[in-house]
Amino acid sequence: MGLLVIFGIALLVAVWFASEPIVVGYRRAKLRRRPFPEAWREILRRRVPYFRLLPADLQLQLKKHIQVFLAEKVFVGCADLEVTEEMRVTIAAQACLLLLNRRRADYFPNLRQILVYPGAFIVDRVSTDGAGVLQEQRHVLSGESWSQGQVVLSWDDVLDGASVVDDGRNVVIHEFAHQLDQHNGHANGAPLLIGRGRYARWARVLGEEFAALQRRASQGLPSLFSYYGATNPAEFFAVASEVFFEQAGRMHVEHPEMYRELRRLYRVDPLSW
Repeated sequence: MGLLVIFGIALLVAVWFASEPIVVGYRRAKLRRRPFPEAWREILRRRVPYFRLLPADLQLQLKKHIQVFLAEKVFVGCADLEVTEEMRVTIAAQACLLLLNRRRADYFPNLRQILVYPGAFIVDRVSTDGAGVLQEQRHVLSGESWSQGQVVLSWDDVLDGASVVDDGRNVVIHEFAHQLDQHNGHANGAPLLIGRGRYARWARVLGEEFAALQRRASQGLPSLFSYYGATNPAEFFAVASEVFFEQAGRMHVEHPEMYRELRRLYRVDPLSW
């Protein structure tokens, strides 16, 4: 193959990769300009009471995000579950809460599939005990986020999380917070942050709050955050995200620095809703 041909192929490949973000942006803008289906509005009214709490401008943003999300993500029913439009819209509406007010929403770029079970699902895990012996343990879960590009959800728990907007428990927010955390393939409680000095402040504030939750959990003391958040920094970030969106008033009073960090991350202030 001549050098001119090789150069031409390389140039075409370079042009393709350079233009891909433009093509994606154009496609998404086109999706956002489409009328929001009336059937989807009805689903939001029935299944996502959180939607009614949002200011009008955020409602509009959320609907546009839902349109892009549903066009790009694949939903798969598990355990003989048939995924319906109601399931897709209900899940997308809660996931896209985490994308509001972003100048460029990436729509969870690593995510390819949402796997939906009818109810809680069982996962077998192999772990090592203190003596180094491998043990297989069975866990019953309501949701999981995988760095390989999947989120797994229990539909029963999705409905429970959506129906009560102020209990600090929302499996969709929890698992999609993990997706933000897994932007580099590994969840460690540090999602992508913009701005000089953000990581140092984030690490200090969340590190102190995480340590405080671990102390409370070990002593059986009450906490705004679920003890599950004491498992590791990644779970703490996901649990704190649930509380931020659903119990903003208490978090603002009891954990003001934590609230400010999450407000900067998510670019919204649920306290004002």
